Amino acid sequence: MNTHDLEERSARLLALLRTRGLKVVTAESCTGGLVAGALTAIAGSSDVVDRGFVTYSNAAKSDMLGIPAELITKHGAVSEPVARAMAEGALSRSAAEISVAITGIAGPGGATDTKPVGLVHLAATRRGRPTLHLERRYGDLGRSAVRDAAVLDALELIERVAD
Repeated sequence: MNTHDLEERSARLLALLRTRGLKVVTAESCTGGLVAGALTAIAGSSDVVDRGFVTYSNAAKSDMLGIPAELITKHGAVSEPVARAMAEGALSRSAAEISVAITGIAGPGGATDTKPVGLVHLAATRRGRPTLHLERRYGDLGRSAVRDAAVLDALELIERVAD
């Protein structure tokens, strides 16, 4: 991912959120805070970025976002229900109007027959609106490439829920 392009995209997104009077919160697993990092790399982002949760472990997802352990056990951490719960949990634990969540398998390990490397579930929501979900199967592009692709999709998803 080109750093300059990411900065431009992040700056445009922050400007959009700013003009709409919206704040954002992130809940990240496989990206480890890269979405929050991309947004906060832009000077002045504190008026738009409320906070970020890095919930890499299942325990962190439960403790920090309130996701029932049973939901994770039933569907797995990398699943649509967990991504949705992450987005909703982050929103309920913040002062933001918009949230985005990412959970996936960046690789090289951690894959199963039904959940291959490159599988990422993203979710985003806005207070009072339905939660959107996006499933991506990037393939085994390498850990960094999967994470970078997920960041770009997360920024796009934030923009969609801001409209």
